Amino acid sequence: MTGLTTEADSRDGGPAELPWRVLPDYQCFGCSPANERGLGLRFRHTPDGGLACTLAFDRAFESYPGVVHGGMSATVCDEIMGNLLVLRLGVSVFTTSMRTRYVEPLAIGATYHCTASTEAVAGDTGPYTAHAQITDAAGQAVVFVTGSYQPVTPEQAKARMAMSDDEVRLVDEALSALRTD
Repeated sequence: MTGLTTEADSRDGGPAELPWRVLPDYQCFGCSPANERGLGLRFRHTPDGGLACTLAFDRAFESYPGVVHGGMSATVCDEIMGNLLVLRLGVSVFTTSMRTRYVEPLAIGATYHCTASTEAVAGDTGPYTAHAQITDAAGQAVVFVTGSYQPVTPEQAKARMAMSDDEVRLVDEALSALRTD
């Protein structure tokens, strides 16, 4: 993983196992540990039913000198919100819109915490809404994001993603296990 440090945060619950782990060559830019150029985000469950991660960017993600590119914080928030919905609902979702409010720029090398929450519950038909925020070491929120996500069936996922029938089956089985937990 180049440029981003992620770590477990002892304030949170256990690690979140994403259903995509069943794919042998999963390369998500945001959350795949196998993508050497990706962010390698590692999520943990929070006691209130959300997701969290801790991160620090190096200069590979710089915009202005010493400042993290704003698109990177939006990417982190999109990843955490989308994966929270997938884990909570047991269905694949696609982002349909995001509204981002930057309060302060993120500094290169500083440690930040990102958390996501949603009111969505299994059985809802969508679209779903989730919220994320990035806070600095002092606990001050520096980025707020609200996202909308549309659920997709396995057939729709196959039509939109480059997955074989076997891969669609594997992901659907992993998602089904989430729906029965």
